[in-house]
Amino acid sequence: MSNTVIVGTQWGDEGKGKIVDMLAENAGAIVRFQGGNNAGHTLVVEGEQCILHLIPSGVLHEGKKCLIGNGVVLDPEVFLKEIDGLAAKGIDVSPERMVISKKAQIIMAYHKLMDNCRESVKSEDSKIGTTGRGIGPCYEDKMSRVGIRAADLADLKLLRKKIEVGLQEKNVLFENLFKTEALDPEKVYQDLLPIAERIVPYLGDVSGVIQDMNAEGKMVLFEGAQGVHLDIDHGTYPFVTSSNVVSGNAAAGAGCGPRQLERIIGICKAYTTRVGSGPFATELFDEVGKTLQKNGHEFGATTGRKRRCGWLDMVILRETARLCDLTEFALTKLDVLSGLKDINICVAYEYRGEKVDYPPQEENSMAEVKPVYETMPGWTEDITTARSYDDLPEAARNYIARIEELSGVKVGIVSVGPDRAQTIVRN
Repeated sequence: MSNTVIVGTQWGDEGKGKIVDMLAENAGAIVRFQGGNNAGHTLVVEGEQCILHLIPSGVLHEGKKCLIGNGVVLDPEVFLKEIDGLAAKGIDVSPERMVISKKAQIIMAYHKLMDNCRESVKSEDSKIGTTGRGIGPCYEDKMSRVGIRAADLADLKLLRKKIEVGLQEKNVLFENLFKTEALDPEKVYQDLLPIAERIVPYLGDVSGVIQDMNAEGKMVLFEGAQGVHLDIDHGTYPFVTSSNVVSGNAAAGAGCGPRQLERIIGICKAYTTRVGSGPFATELFDEVGKTLQKNGHEFGATTGRKRRCGWLDMVILRETARLCDLTEFALTKLDVLSGLKDINICVAYEYRGEKVDYPPQEENSMAEVKPVYETMPGWTEDITTARSYDDLPEAARNYIARIEELSGVKVGIVSVGPDRAQTIVRN
């Protein structure tokens, strides 16, 4: 079996959770390799909804190892809340099954405070649209080498010292720049102790588990968060997340070699959405945009914010394909387009008097582009009961074929509804 990487091809919210849940049936382990609880993965199995923010989406499959890699920033309170919620449903969340890398960084109370303080003092046009979960400040501490690793939760003397070091600069900013109270290192430490006690049994060597799984001939599924165009290097900077979302980071963020990444599936919504600030070339402000938002239930699983909606953008999909070396697309929410007379696809951009097939590289250049559209006929049929490719209307099949032509990537999976069963796998 081929180790498989799942990435979002747009700005997140593409339906990665459902596809991971579906593929997890054939995996030995599922590993999150980047991001934190600033992303929510919604799973629907037999009509019951489950929203996860940290725990890999394969947790609903009995016996599968669920791993949190070193590239993740972990909010221990959120992790324990998810653990308790799943346990209440009778799902096995024991440390024998769930493993947190000892190298993963821990989100602290002061990271969340810093996140919200910074966003509160920005003008409306300069706000990034952060979730306020402390993700960015935690990654900053990691790069500054003052971060708290998960393994530190088992060394209380070191933990106390690291908290004090971590607050030295931050307390100066809290008091003098943001005009808020400094945090007491001792209180932060004491508040963390009961949480640390519960986290420590879950700590382990994620790299070792991946190695063992492959040695046993079992597939490992690598689960990304957010979307490629929120990547810190390759996204619409500065309106991006704080980690690398591209498929290549699955190796670094999980702890394995790049040759172990064999199948790379890009999850692609049949239209485009974006949450928060940042340029969005195909955004719709008319009734069609409202229809997509309503029929697609486009509200963030993490924040509840409305998602901005627009036509499918092939320019950003081509960029994702070349950055991630995609082997196939999984096309989601195709059913949401049902009932539209015409469907537009953005096939290129106009940028500074030229037609371009890939996003321009300059900062904020995406705010200057104009989409070049191609119009295709829509379909009126309800496709939510389709279970084979031939069950889809001809217009829907033509839409998929055009996506393949414009991207050079096969659409191997088609989702026609939120439930696990509402999925078509093409041979």
